[in-house]
Amino acid sequence: MKLTLAENIRSLRKERKLTQEQLAELLGVTTGAVYKWESGLSVPELTMLVEIADFFEVSVDALLGYRNRDNRREEAIRRICEYCRNMNREALSEAEKLLKRYPNSFEVVHRCAGIYVVFGAADRSEKELRRALELLEQARLLIGQNEDPEISEQTVCGEIAGVWMLLGEGQKGIELMKKHNAGGLFNDSIGSGLAIFLRRPEEAEPYLFAALLQSMATLLDAVVGYAYLYRGRGDHASERQILEWGRGLLEGVKKEGAPDYMDKIRAELLAVLAAAQSRTGAEGEARASMAQAAATARRFDAAPDFGMGTFRFAAVPEDVSFHDYLGITAKESVERLLRDVGDPAVDRLWEEAYGHE
Repeated sequence: MKLTLAENIRSLRKERKLTQEQLAELLGVTTGAVYKWESGLSVPELTMLVEIADFFEVSVDALLGYRNRDNRREEAIRRICEYCRNMNREALSEAEKLLKRYPNSFEVVHRCAGIYVVFGAADRSEKELRRALELLEQARLLIGQNEDPEISEQTVCGEIAGVWMLLGEGQKGIELMKKHNAGGLFNDSIGSGLAIFLRRPEEAEPYLFAALLQSMATLLDAVVGYAYLYRGRGDHASERQILEWGRGLLEGVKKEGAPDYMDKIRAELLAVLAAAQSRTGAEGEARASMAQAAATARRFDAAPDFGMGTFRFAAVPEDVSFHDYLGITAKESVERLLRDVGDPAVDRLWEEAYGHE
């Protein structure tokens, strides 16, 4: 068992932007006492440990850095999750037993909160959803124990907001998500909540628009990433299929109009698709895709506009611009991608298409 009390006191103090002198004054101790605690030269007495934990709003276990690696606990969590997968309500009674044994374990409290959310939502049970809220708030206080990089106080707040929505308290849920919406994490939930549950479409639109753009960028990044993954495996059929799906995705959100940044993306995607089509022996399709890529690149470069006026579902503000790391012109961007492809036959397709436009 390893305790990290000294490191935790120092870290929590710095998170609050307090000096050792300020913390000492707030706790009614000397600066030297705080210095010794943070240096590991001494430890606070039990009553002071409780006071420090209360001040920083963490459990004493979290303050100490206690990690209980109990295999019985892990087995109990696994069993509860199995019950949950089968929608067996034994999961709830098992969760309560586990909570009695490990009331200050972030992992246990957070997992059990999730169990209550599942059954509370399925049964529309206010009692179970209220219990989920109670546990999620407790998990939030224990977040210092968390070791899962995909979980943070921000994501736990999102879970709490989701329960408020299920309880019919949409405004509470939305306000909580707005407060913790760093990086636009909850744009989609805020927007849909405002539009669906609160019937406030005008307020919802900016969030939905941002969410749609974020989703498109994420999906297109994933499409290109998967294409390179499949290429590395030599699975060119799958590479081609996912790029064709990506092309359809992009075409679905683009309307006709003057060239803009969406044309630059389209040229890049078509060129990579042409390379995949060529590797699967579809030379005619590859030539057609590369011709489209060249025509689109020329169109964009003739009147470059890094806005998104042709985005189908919302009016993109004129003062917003979009950029990628590939190059300023569409031609530069396509040629950089083709250098990564490293296929002379594909290079020739591009040279023929761009040279004869």
